Amino acid sequence: QAQLVESGGGLVQAGGSLRLSCADSRRALSIYPMGWFRQAPGKEREFLATIGWSGSTTYYADSVKGRFTISRDNAKNTVYLQMNTLKPEDTAVYYCAARRAVGSSGVYTGVSEYNVWGQGTQVTVSS
Repeated sequence: QAQLVESGGGLVQAGGSLRLSCADSRRALSIYPMGWFRQAPGKEREFLATIGWSGSTTYYADSVKGRFTISRDNAKNTVYLQMNTLKPEDTAVYYCAARRAVGSSGVYTGVSEYNVWGQGTQVTVSS
């Protein structure tokens, strides 16, 4: 069983909203930074947003800044990605990830900086 399980993806019209959830089934990642990425067909995996362990630090890619919001509820072992004003170019498989490393207090935007990944959830935005 995967440790991180994403949900909330689906089909939405342009301009609509979706909220993705990422649940930590082993309840072991609440002290680590978490991130959201996406990968469209034929493209590399792209960083979207990251959040520190306490939730006080967030950082976004320019492509989603102002439209997407990352948050976490450590009591529920869940990280969220609220996506508003969706565009057809947001269509991709969305992944959550954890940086399970002691002393992780910075901002992490690279795929290689995360070592625990979910299986992904498909988001399709129709025009």
